[in-house]
Amino acid sequence: MKSKSVLIVGCGDLGARAGSLLLEVGWSVTGLRRDTSRLPAGFAGLAADYAAANADLSVLEALAPDFVLLTLKPAGGGVEGYQAGFTHAVRTVLDGLGSHRPAGILMVSSTRVYAEAEGGWVDDDSALTTNDPAALAIIDAEQLLFDSPHPACIVRSSGIYGDPDGFLLRRILRGELCPESPVRYGNRIHRDDLGGLLAWLLQQWAEGVAPAQRMIAVDNDPAPQFEVETWLVQALGLTKWQEGASTPRGGGHKRCRNIALSASGYVLRYPDYRAGYTAVVQARSETAKTGVDNHHDPE
Repeated sequence: MKSKSVLIVGCGDLGARAGSLLLEVGWSVTGLRRDTSRLPAGFAGLAADYAAANADLSVLEALAPDFVLLTLKPAGGGVEGYQAGFTHAVRTVLDGLGSHRPAGILMVSSTRVYAEAEGGWVDDDSALTTNDPAALAIIDAEQLLFDSPHPACIVRSSGIYGDPDGFLLRRILRGELCPESPVRYGNRIHRDDLGGLLAWLLQQWAEGVAPAQRMIAVDNDPAPQFEVETWLVQALGLTKWQEGASTPRGGGHKRCRNIALSASGYVLRYPDYRAGYTAVVQARSETAKTGVDNHHDPE
């Protein structure tokens, strides 16, 4: 069987993880990013800034990838950054594909797009927000894909973690915990699981099993943030901390069900924060011993 090809737009850490898994099973992988010198070995590089106002991706029509994976991010602060990094970027990619019709386009989105803000449950098809301008830019990008002639799947992730030097671990190591009350729920997915899910969905798609159009990518355990942080205090062996030293970020909170993810057949390597953060704490300890950090760079 002819090997499949994938174009990963915005190929940073997440794209590198998914692409590397596809490379292992014989796929041809092209990473589009500003600095292609930092792509993993085996990736073909396409240097471009997908968020630039004058971006021209007409080369994509001739490249003719079998699949496209969009791992986008805001192109700066404020609403304008989200509009450039998502809405404008998706429009530019679609224009660049021209008459080429890939078998599918997979886009990584965010659970920020959901309307729920009081800690209630949401699933893949829950109502979307109408009053968050940044989220609306992501929703507009999603809709551009759904309105296009291309088969599309939107993977809405939340709380990607796994970096041994990540923001949360650094804050906990400073002894700064969120308040216990009021309860605020968090949703998360380990970066290895999200990269694995994306590769899995593309492989299934290539075999004729199309994914759900909308999929929440989180683990099986939406948990109170205070519970997660006190668990980390113990896992890191801390003896001093200050509850409430870190105030929650603005916006609401929700509990996400991963119904479509579970139905896809993908098995999470880290089904809850305990499994995932145990691996992160171990990686942090190994990094401290060796001084070597093997994580991929961001795009």
